[in-house]
Amino acid sequence: MTTINEHSALVYVMVIVSASDGSMSDKELRTIGTVVKGLPAFSGFDSDRLVATAQQCAEILSEPDGLETVLSLVRDALPGHLRETAYWLALEVALTDSRVMLEEIRIVETIRRALGVDKLVAAALERGARARYQVV
Repeated sequence: MTTINEHSALVYVMVIVSASDGSMSDKELRTIGTVVKGLPAFSGFDSDRLVATAQQCAEILSEPDGLETVLSLVRDALPGHLRETAYWLALEVALTDSRVMLEEIRIVETIRRALGVDKLVAAALERGARARYQVV
């Protein structure tokens, strides 16, 4: 099995969530691009590689047991301190469209379990993510 680096793992998490409902919306793609360009976790990542990295993830997802393969790659690539960041990124992409589909809820929970993010920590991250998208 191949391995991926931490940056690719974080991108893979966002791609998984975005693709979970069968399509990657323009809003979700813009969010992914904005996050990659602005989040300190992506320091040193060549943003010109974003599309190629997302395509690699999509190729793996299209294979039999693709989701399990991608989650395994992500889990192996991410040190503990970036797993909560990955979960937050999953939430960020899921909330981008202002409507969270059932498929997205399921995949975010699958990511949480795969990365071993504590339920209490996940609840705090979820509440913070929801607060970020509140409107007047």
